[in-house]
Amino acid sequence: MQTKDELIETLKKIVKPYVQDEQAFEHITEDTDFIKDLKINSANLVDIALDVEEAYDIEIDNESMEQMLTVGSAIEIITKKLAEK
Repeated sequence: MQTKDELIETLKKIVKPYVQDEQAFEHITEDTDFIKDLKINSANLVDIALDVEEAYDIEIDNESMEQMLTVGSAIEIITKKLAEK
């Protein structure tokens, strides 16, 4: 299993194509909000969830997807889903 830092690095690669605020992306932390800070629109959040599913071979249900609003919450959900595999 990847460490939290490795998960963040993988998540950054997934998120990068959708980021509208490059400066915020350079300073990404677990508290970074995908919509407010990175200016990612909600349609692209769905794309990110699909990319995360493919990258980790996990399934993200709608409830989890709705909670995936920050880097930290995304890491939490990915870690939980990987543990359930």
